[in-house]
Amino acid sequence: MTTESRFLNRELSWLEFNQKVLDEAIDPSVPLLEQINFLAIATANLDEFFMVRVGGLKLMVQAGITDPDPAGLRPVEQLAAIHERTVRMTADIAETYRERIAPAMAREGLQTTAVDALSDKSRTALDAYFRNQLFPAITPAAVRPDNPFPLLASGALYMAVMLAPEGRKRAPRFAFIPLPSCLPRFIPVPEAETRLSFLILEDVIASHVAAFFPGQEILACSAIRATRNADVHVDETYAADLAHAMRTVLRRRKTSGCLRLEMAAGCPSDLADWLKAKLSVEESDVFRVDAPLRLQDLRAFYNREGLDHLRYAPWIPQQNPQLDPTRKMFDLIAAGDIILSLPFERFDPVVRMIEEAADDPDVLAIKQVLYRTNTGSPIIEALRRAALNGKSVTALIELKARFDEARNIEWAERLERNGVQVIYGIKDLKTHAKICMIVRREAEGVVRYLHLATGNYNVSTSRLYTDVGLFTRNDEIGLDASGFFNAVCGYSEPQPHRRLSQAPIDLRERLLELISAETAQRAQGHKARIIAKMNALVDPEIIEALYAASQAGVDIDLIVRGVCCLRPGVPKLSEHIRVISIVDRFLEHSRIFFFHHGGAKQVFISSADWMPRNLSRRIELMIPVEDRKCREKLIDILKICLADTCKARHMLPDGFYVRPSEGHSKARAQSILYANACLAAKDLQQSRRTKFEPHLPPSASND
Repeated sequence: MTTESRFLNRELSWLEFNQKVLDEAIDPSVPLLEQINFLAIATANLDEFFMVRVGGLKLMVQAGITDPDPAGLRPVEQLAAIHERTVRMTADIAETYRERIAPAMAREGLQTTAVDALSDKSRTALDAYFRNQLFPAITPAAVRPDNPFPLLASGALYMAVMLAPEGRKRAPRFAFIPLPSCLPRFIPVPEAETRLSFLILEDVIASHVAAFFPGQEILACSAIRATRNADVHVDETYAADLAHAMRTVLRRRKTSGCLRLEMAAGCPSDLADWLKAKLSVEESDVFRVDAPLRLQDLRAFYNREGLDHLRYAPWIPQQNPQLDPTRKMFDLIAAGDIILSLPFERFDPVVRMIEEAADDPDVLAIKQVLYRTNTGSPIIEALRRAALNGKSVTALIELKARFDEARNIEWAERLERNGVQVIYGIKDLKTHAKICMIVRREAEGVVRYLHLATGNYNVSTSRLYTDVGLFTRNDEIGLDASGFFNAVCGYSEPQPHRRLSQAPIDLRERLLELISAETAQRAQGHKARIIAKMNALVDPEIIEALYAASQAGVDIDLIVRGVCCLRPGVPKLSEHIRVISIVDRFLEHSRIFFFHHGGAKQVFISSADWMPRNLSRRIELMIPVEDRKCREKLIDILKICLADTCKARHMLPDGFYVRPSEGHSKARAQSILYANACLAAKDLQQSRRTKFEPHLPPSASND
């Protein structure tokens, strides 16, 4: 095979991942509100894809870069292929809403109604609602030749309005009506007599548009939406104040170039041509959508009361049997390593460990990396309280975490005000490692307690993402953790680790070494096996090593949620490699790597995917899991995922995916993992049941 044909294009592979998400929205076995949620996710994913990936390619083309990617496509060729695929995907998303979601909602009483179809009574009530609730909150913006063009916020909804010429002038006039996100997108039909019906906000505004321009003739009106380039970076060479520089980046995103212009399918050509000219977009950047724009707003229906039958039955996270909530976390971790499997098990112990450390008089220091966290984070509050209690608290908060920059700046400044030593990330690298270290004074001396994980310290996503984390007080890992924090927080040179592997220092080399060892084992006639679960596989060097292992006969199973640039099942290249992707109710996010290693079963968890950015441009950690029970728990997760015949798709050599053929017994990995967590928690409860011990009468010998 040619070098190019050995790899799939990253961007097109990502689009096939998003197709898998969209497929869940049309799966009749998925409850309706869950279908709506998947449709919303697919739409939001596509937005971010344009803002980041398409935005980056556009900048490369503008800069005259013509270097091909590993698949052999130059930036301009990638953009052409992306356009062809996203046109089809946009049409599929709209059709899914029109032909499947909207009719199914109507059958459940969630009817979307046209303004023209309202009864006289409802129309009168709607007019009053518009006057009292909508009209006061909306201000139109006229486009005047002598004034700057209005700034259209990326992703926001607007009504573009074309008005008749004024006086003797021949040119029509134009204006925008912003639709603020604080207004309801779906408005209940007032005075509805039967089922619960809704009006779409832009339809209501369009039917009342004359109220914003009294005495003027309205020629055309259409809903529109612009997507701007978010691939804007800070020049860290001259960024003396990173927080200030990141605020500048956030401002620049608001005014960056328009990448995509969405408009209602019925937008008149005159209005569309004017919009293209003013926003400097080509026809290929225009997407006419035969459905409401910004379908992610459909999430508003998800939490409506009385619709439980249209959602998945709730899965309540279970208590990990090793994490007794009545005992201190330090005592539990001292008893042995613990693996936490989210969201099937509760995230509470992670929060509890940090909260207990904040108030424990024997705790000397807390050191933690925060990449993304949630609003109202109890972890942030615990770190703040620990500092106020006089402990040494260090938080590395990554200000360059895309789309979380503003929130992280806020957290960083708040913690600084409360005495926390805050590090704003590392120059020219993103710190993506998931690690918390607590230093505690005990009878035998100073002990390091650690939590290392695949996911962020985020209470919200801990209920939505599958992740794993390790609690340990292993001395060698603790020494490595101290060296890690000294290197990223100070000026010390990174020292070789004993147990941890760290990007960009030696993580790629360690992975290559592990793959090579399996290749050598198979070449010598021994059993060799690799199982790796991750979010993305892109790195050419890693892929080539996997190809070499396959050619040697190593059996390789890859569980890759999203982008995969490796071609599986190609004769004489990758015929021993199988790739599956699982898309289900929880976002697959854990990174778990297994190597047979001559029967020794080496298992690792990591914050890093196998991508150039993770292995070369980010600070990441890979952690060996050496406790036997912890290893077996992780191996079970891998085996259960590989046995999925319900939500797993199998990747073909051309990058497309197929579901398992009919006839397989249905095995759903996430369902099995949750059932196992419930069973373990139930067994624990039964073992702790109160035992009744009766008082017996004294024996005859004691009389």
